[in-house]
Amino acid sequence: MDDLAGFIALALAPDIGPVRLRILLAACGSPDGAFSAPFERLCALHEFNRAAATGVRSARREEGERILRRVEALGGAALTYLDPAFPPILSTIPQPPALLFVSGGLGLLDPPAVAIVGSRDHSAYGAAVCRAVATRAAEAGIVVVSGMARGLDAVAHHAALDGGGPSIGVLGNGLGVIYPAANRELYDRMRNHGLLLTEFGPGERPNAGSFQRRNRLISGLARVTVVVEAAAGSGTLITVRAALDQGKDVMAVPGSITSGVSVGTNQLLRDGATPLLEPEDLLAFYPELPAIARRASIVAGSAGSGLTTAPPLPVDLTPEERAIAELLGSERLQLDDLAARSERPLGAVLATLSSLEVRGVVRQEPGRVFHR
Repeated sequence: MDDLAGFIALALAPDIGPVRLRILLAACGSPDGAFSAPFERLCALHEFNRAAATGVRSARREEGERILRRVEALGGAALTYLDPAFPPILSTIPQPPALLFVSGGLGLLDPPAVAIVGSRDHSAYGAAVCRAVATRAAEAGIVVVSGMARGLDAVAHHAALDGGGPSIGVLGNGLGVIYPAANRELYDRMRNHGLLLTEFGPGERPNAGSFQRRNRLISGLARVTVVVEAAAGSGTLITVRAALDQGKDVMAVPGSITSGVSVGTNQLLRDGATPLLEPEDLLAFYPELPAIARRASIVAGSAGSGLTTAPPLPVDLTPEERAIAELLGSERLQLDDLAARSERPLGAVLATLSSLEVRGVVRQEPGRVFHR
């Protein structure tokens, strides 16, 4: 588009969403045509009202230029639905986006993708399953898409990157905003080795409605949505509804009927979702991929937690994380023993262990016992 700044100004104007923007540009031909259109003509457009026409009148190309400079300063770019790099799969969903802000590898928008989503307050079993599925997808060349939230979203992104594969993080806020703040390291990894994508302007904070908009893009980018754990009424189920509205397949991981974070997934299975019993089940939805030797898949332990072959230590661990992980080796150590051996404060060791657990490097067992 010749007038990207004008497009951005209109796209982010009040009361102008993706649908109205497409109607506006189809009727007026260009941002210039929209800026100069008479007010009454704008009011007469399909799906428009006086509030929408006023939104067009309030748009300023200078604001679009400012936003574009901000995006570029953050190392990102803006994609319109007219751009050849815009993912075609998102043009086919209900309420398709008209403008995306991206940071990272645009080439990740081309390969087949899977959405892996789940609870923020997950179980150890859920984390193990999530890591196994995301790692297997990465090995097969399937892009792992999730929502950059704490919990299983973060586990999925980290596992895909640790497995040497690609990952796309869909944000419920603008570029330059790290939410939640605890995911700062993940944001840096995704910018450098994956792709961050959002509909929201740079610096825009999340709000109550932004995550629902985000969720339709998570499922929209993927061929299959995998739900690992979800409580009854979980926000994860919004992504499932979006996937079903888009005509996409949904897989769910069975969980214990006594586990609150498995109520939603078990109900999905009861209602017809495809069960995911091992990571290989996912590959059946991607027949165009070359056959790849099976790796060790999930093995149910007596305590109900999944076990996978432990990968080597990721190369981008911090010195503190690497020191703690190497102390563990093949041993199982209690928290107090780890603190004593590392000669670090108990709280600092626990914080490092939490980070390593999210990365899938260590696992915690009852009694505050940790192992690689």
